Amino acid sequence: MWEWFRRRRAPVERALRLRSRGELDGATRVDFAELAPDVDIFLGQAAYLQLGYFETLSELIASTPELAQKEALSRAAGAALRKHEELVAVIRGRGDDPTALMLPFREPLDAFRAATHGKRPQESLISVHLTAGMLDDFYRALSASYGETGRRVARALDADDDRQAIVDIIGATIEGDDEWASLLAMWGRRLVGDTLLIARSALRRTGDGTALDERVEPVFTQLMAAHARRMEAMGLAS
Repeated sequence: MWEWFRRRRAPVERALRLRSRGELDGATRVDFAELAPDVDIFLGQAAYLQLGYFETLSELIASTPELAQKEALSRAAGAALRKHEELVAVIRGRGDDPTALMLPFREPLDAFRAATHGKRPQESLISVHLTAGMLDDFYRALSASYGETGRRVARALDADDDRQAIVDIIGATIEGDDEWASLLAMWGRRLVGDTLLIARSALRRTGDGTALDERVEPVFTQLMAAHARRMEAMGLAS
């Protein structure tokens, strides 16, 4: 199924159609005091996101027969699971039930995962790398609002994500193949809207009913800049 992992081939005639570690540099400081959600919302959503990435990567491992690729992707899956477990430990350390905190986010975040799950393994790999990168960056930015709890979350999210294998796989896929490069670049750009909606949904609504204002826009600008760097590292136009 994933013979393209190792193959170098000339473009062939086919029709490919799309289905209808953080890099924020810290230069911009944003006060989230009025927009940061309740700490239980922050922790529950962040922990369930990591569990979802582990699940998606586990599915991708199961679907490839290539042992070397299985091993490489297992490291990325293990990194997501470790982040999840560390966030769960933070929740338990506060005396809360991790399942209770994550449960309200199961339906919307499962829907997000479904919306960003590609028809092809390559698309799903890109989805994990790009959406996890953007949201890890976002939750790092939010973490400054929660004192020691936030510092523990930031340390968990700062851990190595071990997703270099994804970058390498995508680079091998698009090498010498303009059609794959175009398709995957388009897919990567399409992920942005759904991912930013998840970030927006984490913010507290302000008095006029909006979640975003000029205090938050610098963070979203940096999220987009980091997204562009991840795309370029995979050889994709952002």
